[in-house]
Amino acid sequence: MSSLDSLAQWPVDNVAAAIITPSGVTAQYGDPTRVFELASVTKLLVAQAVLLAVEEEAVALDDPAGPPGATIAHLLAHASGLDFASRDVIAPLATQRIYSSAGFEVLAETVEAATGIGFAEYLRQAVCEPLGMSSTQLAGPAGHGARSCVADLARFAADLLSPRLVSAESAARAVSVQFPGLDGFVPGYGKQRPNDWGLGFEIRGHKTPHWTGEQNSPQTFGHFGQTGTFLWVDPELHAACVVLGDRDFGAWAKPLWSEFNDSVVDEIRSRSRT
Repeated sequence: MSSLDSLAQWPVDNVAAAIITPSGVTAQYGDPTRVFELASVTKLLVAQAVLLAVEEEAVALDDPAGPPGATIAHLLAHASGLDFASRDVIAPLATQRIYSSAGFEVLAETVEAATGIGFAEYLRQAVCEPLGMSSTQLAGPAGHGARSCVADLARFAADLLSPRLVSAESAARAVSVQFPGLDGFVPGYGKQRPNDWGLGFEIRGHKTPHWTGEQNSPQTFGHFGQTGTFLWVDPELHAACVVLGDRDFGAWAKPLWSEFNDSVVDEIRSRSRT
């Protein structure tokens, strides 16, 4: 019996999930090919595509982008001062961690202008095609408009565990705290002091409350989406978890997600001891 079996009790119409380790998918629940709306989990895919554009020298992390003085790195790390859904500047540069979907739209436009390739196509060529993510598509805004399935995101998570798409240096930088010490809100979970973030990847740190489990290590990174989706990678566990559902995030999810993730961590640790 797997910890994933508890998903059968969740108040959702459809849910699918997988646990991933360096050896591959070790547990699975639901239909791994069913396509779900990712909402903000989209940002992980977009960030990886931007990092690849950096490695290809189409852009650089310190290139200007967004508000005056801001760079690609500021946008990836939600430190540009841009509002959540608009291009309005609501805080001085690098003074608060203001979570901004609009900032990811600016990132997509910046890469598109530099490469001459539509960003959705660039994402497909740079990230999806090399990893065999044939069901994944950016069908809407770069901040929240992708669709995918567990099978595809398991491949993506496996690459985050053992990077092949980007260099080890880029991968490490992406999940290291950028612009340390910034406070800000994690949507749905309130003010966090500090609200650590990497280059597109949220870093768990010691945030509480949080959507991952209490037993996830502080190094855990990933993202959740308002459509009831999440993906985390715990470097200390050498494991990752993907859950995709079709009920919007809300009060129902907070206890279930944390309890579920703690049970997943317990299962992974138990397996590693046998």
